Amino acid sequence: MANKICFENGQLNVSDNPVIPFIEGDGVGRDIWKNARAVFDAAVEKAYDSQRKVTWLEVLAGKKSFDETGSWLPEQTLSTIKEHLVAIKGPLETPVGGGIRSLNVALRQELDLFACVRPVRYFKGIESPLKNPEKTNITIFRENTEDIYAGIEWEAGTAEVTKVIDFLQNEMKVSKIRFPQTSSIGIKPISIEGSERLIRSAIEYALTNHLTKVTLVHKGNIQKFTEGGFRKWGYELAKREYAKELESGKLVVDDIIADNFLQQILLRPERFDVVALTNLNGDYASDALAAQVGGIGISPGANINYLTGHAIFEATHGTAPDIAGQDLANPCSVLLSGCMLFDYLGWTEVSEKISKAIETTFAKGYFTADLAKGKASYSTSEFAQKVIENL
Repeated sequence: MANKICFENGQLNVSDNPVIPFIEGDGVGRDIWKNARAVFDAAVEKAYDSQRKVTWLEVLAGKKSFDETGSWLPEQTLSTIKEHLVAIKGPLETPVGGGIRSLNVALRQELDLFACVRPVRYFKGIESPLKNPEKTNITIFRENTEDIYAGIEWEAGTAEVTKVIDFLQNEMKVSKIRFPQTSSIGIKPISIEGSERLIRSAIEYALTNHLTKVTLVHKGNIQKFTEGGFRKWGYELAKREYAKELESGKLVVDDIIADNFLQQILLRPERFDVVALTNLNGDYASDALAAQVGGIGISPGANINYLTGHAIFEATHGTAPDIAGQDLANPCSVLLSGCMLFDYLGWTEVSEKISKAIETTFAKGYFTADLAKGKASYSTSEFAQKVIENL
């Protein structure tokens, strides 16, 4: 009998037949999901010999949802994911010119999924712009709910921005708005609580996975109270809550300026294990690191609230409408996000089988068009079938 996943005493309680909501996704999402699901089901079967099985429950969001219900993100979808705790999704189209700014951001904000977790590693056989891409093995913890993504801004020329600028100039004595008559204004909130819960999660991840170094990435030399606060609060948290681990050398916490970090991941990526970043810096770094190992087509992602258990695992790429419906898209971002999902459930045997099968498939020379680089390429369904054969 299928059961909901529960969160009790800080731990997930997962039955042998959990119900997991999924959002198929728009564009290439429809090509990818059906093939990824086949891989997931085959891997669960291989790992547990019919003793365990996932019951997949479709919920709607994006263009498919709008066409069927008139809503880009129905309340029913949010309530179902809240109730079942864990979900997986394909890429979503975001309406242009109105409606929700970003469906991905809306889901993160609504469910308070404060940690965007992106493990970046290299698979042998994939062409990379780096000479030694195998040195890149970094897990990103990006704060997901604050910073400029809070969406607090006012457009130039509006009555609202005039009020804000008037307050800043007259009440707060700000004199550094260069062109007040034509400026838009945005607000960048970064809190102690938001920073601490993200950095604590990064440290706990490092310790659980026997990784030593957690690096705080920031722009605190310029933004001293927001980005600088993130750095300061991270060090204070580590000293307060992980003194024994720091003293023993089991944990090392350091920091680096964001622009230098983007240099060092090219020059010396092996110096980083787990990195904790503010929201915007994390956005930049995630895609930059993905490019080092082959691109976002093989980049998994998760958005997690470690305090409530809620998590959405997702494709990190876009909807690619130019190839939608043509069975050409790379399914590996969703497949590897599924590996993260199964690890999160504690079904590590499944994630290991899928990850190793993908590695074997690449090593044997099977690639979708985005990774083929002039070699023979395989369709989404053909690639997924090869992964199943290699399980």
